[in-house]
Amino acid sequence: MPDCLIIDDDIDIAKTICEYFNLFNLSSEYATDYDAGFKAVMEKHPSIILLDVNLGERSGFELCKRLREATGVPIIFISARNTDDDVLAALGVGGDDFVTKPFSMAVLLAKTQAMLKRNASSQSNAPHTLYTPQPAIRFGKIEIDRDKDSVTRGGEAVKLKPLELKLLLYMYDNRGRSLTKDELLKNVWGDTFIGEGTLSVHIRHLREKLEDAPNEPRFIKTMWGSGYMFEVDD
Repeated sequence: MPDCLIIDDDIDIAKTICEYFNLFNLSSEYATDYDAGFKAVMEKHPSIILLDVNLGERSGFELCKRLREATGVPIIFISARNTDDDVLAALGVGGDDFVTKPFSMAVLLAKTQAMLKRNASSQSNAPHTLYTPQPAIRFGKIEIDRDKDSVTRGGEAVKLKPLELKLLLYMYDNRGRSLTKDELLKNVWGDTFIGEGTLSVHIRHLREKLEDAPNEPRFIKTMWGSGYMFEVDD
């Protein structure tokens, strides 16, 4: 099982990333089209995926949506496309981060290693929280089972990405306290390379999935000029 799978239709870029990562003991393989990429993920079960937006006549966005139906493995998009709409689309279909070409190989390696590290981190390394974590959580219509990593809203299953669930639990465990964006990026994402746009998109997705009125949130409040606060009646 490789640590990293690169899916990019530019074989030179895919091969270069693969060789560079392997030099730093991050075992990597690559695929150069949509079908080969999907097959490699299903057969090799990589720990992380670097995915280009453009895959010849196919779309990396489309592949990401398909992969999200089968796996929660972290996906970092790599693309020469750099508009806000492209970044939001990438995160909206299930991507965890977006890196614009041309990029520094050292930075790409650091981002990949950081994401692998936080996904492999054990509960014993979890950040300090204000409240003692509870295995079963209930607030409003929401129920969370930590042991099963499951969330329901009004009895209906809510599908959260791993980072969305991690963000939700961190905010809940620190409820009633103003959480800065830097704190959330450090303790949920685990590195300083993630942009605030990524956090904003994850907050919006949580509101859409959990709140009755996402534009007037009951639980996930914006603290203008500082960050966010999670409010519930204990």
